[in-house]
Amino acid sequence: MKETAISVTGLVKDFHDVWGRPTVRGVAGCDWDVFRGEVFGLLGPNGSGKTTSIKMILGLLKPTQGEVKLLGGSPHDPAVRRNVGYLPEENIMFQHQRSEEELANFGRFYGLGGRELHARVEELLKKVGIFPARNRYLKEFSKGMGRRHGLARAMIGDPELLILDEPTSGLDPVGVREVKDLILELKAQGKSILLSSHLLSDVEEVCDRVGIMYMGRMVKSGPVGDLLEVPDRVEVVFRSGDADRVKNVIGDGGGLEFSVSKPRKRLEELFLKVVGRPKQRGE
Repeated sequence: MKETAISVTGLVKDFHDVWGRPTVRGVAGCDWDVFRGEVFGLLGPNGSGKTTSIKMILGLLKPTQGEVKLLGGSPHDPAVRRNVGYLPEENIMFQHQRSEEELANFGRFYGLGGRELHARVEELLKKVGIFPARNRYLKEFSKGMGRRHGLARAMIGDPELLILDEPTSGLDPVGVREVKDLILELKAQGKSILLSSHLLSDVEEVCDRVGIMYMGRMVKSGPVGDLLEVPDRVEVVFRSGDADRVKNVIGDGGGLEFSVSKPRKRLEELFLKVVGRPKQRGE
């Protein structure tokens, strides 16, 4: 059995009014896991319970029912929390500090100091592409630069688990490509990553598995390849630049090198199918 980085069991979260009466069920009994060393995409439309789930995973909200295990322990255990890096959906920064300064301050929370801290800050600022702006005040940063800085901050303690909420929001195409490459690099290093994003093409490219939430429930989950495979069709790809020749020899291959595989639909198509059907029924 695979070892889990995040384990969610029977998770329920009710929100209450001022008299303590339940008004909204944000998460309605979810069970799902993120395995160690994988990138898991948490998807869903606005209001589906993704952010509420993330806050309970991080110990920022107390579940009404159910349990969360983080790296085999409690989200409230300081030793566990030290091994978790978090990039929130919104850029939350100390506006009157410089980028290098704020990142170093966060590094001290992880016990870094001296040359080790200086080297770590420099390494991360170069990795996310904002090293030339290291001495600029964070209030001067654009949204995209803020996302890059936040990503560096999430990695400062070299955590085993990264929880990234909309990491490519506000980035230009070059920045998006760099962040996706960085996520794949972190995975290659054995990191576990929970990725929440509305950019489905990004999720499809970097995630091993995905889970789709709707109305507080996990309605679909599994490996990306399995979910997107079209079961009743076969796709044949010939290695040839001559389309007419391919048409003439399609019956027996005619000596051309070719491969046979199952075609895949796009993740966007699956997502709209999963969440669109209940919406049409008014659920």
